[in-house]
Amino acid sequence: MRVLLESHGLRVREYASARAFLGDTLNENADCLLLDHHMPEMNGLELLEILRSRKVATAAIVITGRSDNTLRARAIRAGALACLDKPVDEDELFHSIDKAFSQAGH
Repeated sequence: MRVLLESHGLRVREYASARAFLGDTLNENADCLLLDHHMPEMNGLELLEILRSRKVATAAIVITGRSDNTLRARAIRAGALACLDKPVDEDELFHSIDKAFSQAGH
């Protein structure tokens, strides 16, 4: 994913876990978050819900390996712009990222 995003000119910062992300103050400048639903320690939706409870409004896209309408609905209710299934369609991914950037004023 990193290589794909960087090949399109995007700056990428990766984290080993949601807790590592939460512990890094540099993440406050992010324009868009790509959250894998299946992550160590806490899943992507749990992270998104924590961020929203802290009033962090950064655009987020949830990526999942299991297509599930309940998960998709929960992601959207938590404020995700999109919930994309793996393998992720590049056009759909970059459309969602463009939407996130437009909301961030880019």
